[in-house]
Amino acid sequence: ATTIAVVFHEIPQEISEFGVLLYGGYTKKKALLANFLIALTSVLGAILTLIIGATSEKLIIFLIPFAAGNFIYIATADLIPELHKQTKINISLVQLIAFIAGILVMILLLGLE
Repeated sequence: ATTIAVVFHEIPQEISEFGVLLYGGYTKKKALLANFLIALTSVLGAILTLIIGATSEKLIIFLIPFAAGNFIYIATADLIPELHKQTKINISLVQLIAFIAGILVMILLLGLE
């Protein structure tokens, strides 16, 4: 379930990062290279997590809530205020549908566990 959640997260994230790099003035080639190098940090993070997790399972008890809290903070501090910038009903409906779809995906992933 976690792998599926990561895939659903990473693909749109990489596409959006590529778009941000293009918008920032990078050429397509440089944007792809930079995006690839940025994505490699996820691999490094996974390796470090496996190493730390294998040596100290007691630490995981504190790291998982810390990570969850960070994601909640990002959503409340950065994403939700951004949603309020658009006031058109069509855009608000799309945002609501996407929000509900995200909740449904998480419920489905819970069912897979």
